Amino acid sequence: MTIVLEGRGITQDYHVREGFLGGSRTVRAVKGVDFRVERGQTLAIVGESGSGKSTLARIIALIDPQSGGTLKIEGQEIDISRQRVTHELRSKVQMVFQNPYGSLNPRQKVGDVLMEPLLLNTRLSSAARRDRAEAMLQKVGLAPEHFNRYPHMFSGGQRQRIAIARALMLNPALLVLDEPVSALDLSVQAQVLNLLGDIQDEFNLTYVFISHDLSVVRHIADQVMVLSKGEAVEQGPREALFADPQHAYTRQLFAATPVVSVDAIRARIARRQEARALRSA
Repeated sequence: MTIVLEGRGITQDYHVREGFLGGSRTVRAVKGVDFRVERGQTLAIVGESGSGKSTLARIIALIDPQSGGTLKIEGQEIDISRQRVTHELRSKVQMVFQNPYGSLNPRQKVGDVLMEPLLLNTRLSSAARRDRAEAMLQKVGLAPEHFNRYPHMFSGGQRQRIAIARALMLNPALLVLDEPVSALDLSVQAQVLNLLGDIQDEFNLTYVFISHDLSVVRHIADQVMVLSKGEAVEQGPREALFADPQHAYTRQLFAATPVVSVDAIRARIARRQEARALRSA
């Protein structure tokens, strides 16, 4: 058993000014959260808007420093407020954001988007960078001819595939996925989730998956952590937590969230494909 990600007592504080002449107060957005994720496993973090999900995701992805607590990635203790994020460290963890178009430079061709992490973090030749980028395009279900196209030429689902491909270019051990399918149509969501599952199996990746969609969480997660107002009120194996939630907030969250079955999405896709086949016959 290899622990890729571990957090102990992680906190995040923000200082908020109160009025023009007033002082400031401290708001604790994440309150002493503990977690650990084994290699090849997925930890899903769920909760309402404002629960601290994305704040915690940015700490794990080494974008923001934690205010307190201990964060370890592959056994290495990390606090980016006290240490520089090296190329080696950056290659270990990558993030995929909710809005694929907003996270891609519209002025860069897709090939340049994919090669940029290699240019900044490796000494590979231009030919080697291009070969790896074209191979990664195919890995996520696109084609080498897409290399010289711009992001606006792709659908939302294709752009998210490009964002996933970019995150994989440095062969990370950990992917932080912040609502990666919530901006996509339901039929496309199932395709991207299947892609993420295939990539995880192939590369033995570890995922931290941020979501408010419980049907997606039940499909992809191994462990689930429920956040409420910055506090982890419950966490455990997926099936056990869904079958018998212990905390009142978890039960309330499950009851209030409309659940859309991923199996139903797949069945809908299959019916549409059959209908198209009959029309073209």
